[in-house]
Amino acid sequence: MPHVIIEHSPDAADPEGLSALCDALFAALAAHPSITRPETLKLRSCAAGAHLLGTRGQSFAHATLRLLPGRDADTRSDLAQVILRVLEAQMPHVHSLSVDVADLDPAYAKRVLPPDD
Repeated sequence: MPHVIIEHSPDAADPEGLSALCDALFAALAAHPSITRPETLKLRSCAAGAHLLGTRGQSFAHATLRLLPGRDADTRSDLAQVILRVLEAQMPHVHSLSVDVADLDPAYAKRVLPPDD
């Protein structure tokens, strides 16, 4: 069920770089022991149409990991560090990299079509 939403400045990466970032994040999170069903991972990126950072460098990428409630603080912190390490490796030129972890609301609902055979 984990969702990873990566908000980024337009200059953070080109489409191929963003695709490679999603692949690397998927692999890193799927290997984490707390992600018991990697097939439920959902990753996406969204370019900021306008942004302003209070620092000199203006490129940024911010990942939000949204999880079903129940993971302890150590696990949440470890997952955030996994994501940050992937961001650092895939986006070494980006000035500001950050990660937040949030719980999905208990009212979260979804529908998934069965796979085509």
